[in-house]
Amino acid sequence: MTIETFKREIAAAVKAYDKYVVCVDKTPEDFEKSLFSLMGRAIAAYETRGSGMRHGIALDRQVTIIISDSGEERPLCGIYFNLHSPYQKRALPKTVKELKTED
Repeated sequence: MTIETFKREIAAAVKAYDKYVVCVDKTPEDFEKSLFSLMGRAIAAYETRGSGMRHGIALDRQVTIIISDSGEERPLCGIYFNLHSPYQKRALPKTVKELKTED
């Protein structure tokens, strides 16, 4: 199994990224390079997984790639976009209570 095995899935993800995803960190070309790198890591994780494990996973801030045993010769491949906003308010730890002021 090589990265080329999942060329169709990579092409679909690159097309969706270029059309629908707004990302100030990566150009579509950088995104495609990142996908190839992540795919290589996911394949390595899949091929070296422990007994009883079904998946190989690789991720970065924008994308998660999962290769999953399908019971057939070619495993399934899922490429997911991780939704993130730099404007998203970070949640407080559970041990900290929000200080409310009266206006």
